[in-house]
Amino acid sequence: MSSAEDPAPDPHATAEQVEAARHDRKLANVLYHDWEAQSYDDKWSISYDERCISYAAERFRYIAGDREWPYERALELGCGTGFFLLNLMQAGLARTGSVTDLSPGMVQVALRNAERLGLDVDGRVADAERIPFDDDTFDVVVGHAVLHHIPDVEQALREVLRVLKPGGRFVFAGEPTKIGDWYARRLGALTWKVTTTVTRLPLLNDWRRPQQELDESSRAAALEALVDIHVFDPADLERCATRAGAAGVRVATEEFTAAVFGWPVRTFEAAVPPGKLGWGWAMFAYRSWLRLSRLDRALSRVVPRAWFYNALVTGTKPVP
Repeated sequence: MSSAEDPAPDPHATAEQVEAARHDRKLANVLYHDWEAQSYDDKWSISYDERCISYAAERFRYIAGDREWPYERALELGCGTGFFLLNLMQAGLARTGSVTDLSPGMVQVALRNAERLGLDVDGRVADAERIPFDDDTFDVVVGHAVLHHIPDVEQALREVLRVLKPGGRFVFAGEPTKIGDWYARRLGALTWKVTTTVTRLPLLNDWRRPQQELDESSRAAALEALVDIHVFDPADLERCATRAGAAGVRVATEEFTAAVFGWPVRTFEAAVPPGKLGWGWAMFAYRSWLRLSRLDRALSRVVPRAWFYNALVTGTKPVP
């Protein structure tokens, strides 16, 4: 469980805190993720059933395979609500796990999710650049959409290698590429502007969220822009992991047409009242994303990897 000395999560950020966070990226991470913790799974359609179990397992297998499964002990860095590790454990990745995050609110939710799922998981509030575990502790370290939040990625990867046992593997997925982030942010901003403008019309007013909620979303978006510190060129990410001391480093990318479709969809969902779109919309969005992801696998043979939205990186700790 989380340490008794861990600070309590702050569920909201004031305008003053947002301003302070502009000068402190780690504070921005804590504020944003504490704010989002209780609603994060709903916001990103995260679940702990077959849909997300398959998604998490496929990401790991895509970059690293599953020949070494099950690992004995796993760590998730920047765990959020536990999405990646908890679903991987349900898929058979590891017998026991630990989660860490800079956000107390996220660790709290991740541990609650693990308990509900009956998984053997402990958690700590921790900085990824100073992982609070002994050398040679874990067989595998994983993370999803975390490296781009960390100020010093190379230092964090050195820490990952330190806590891994010799021969142990790390897998990080869901990291935005430079080109992917460029088009995703622009598509998202355009969708938000169009949706919040059109829903001002009297005939569409039922599709408009209350102004207070839209203002809160805007403040959350301001924090999100601060916590997204890096975007990655695949070749540069490979060199970074190699400099940190990893062996067998490999970077792959995925989601091109799926990202072009997915970012406007996610933004539109965030701009309208919760529950307005219904189950039919959710299944349309999910099935469309699946079809486009399959198309992207075929396109990866001809489209440069830097054009895809998500980067995945793996490597191992050298054996003396």
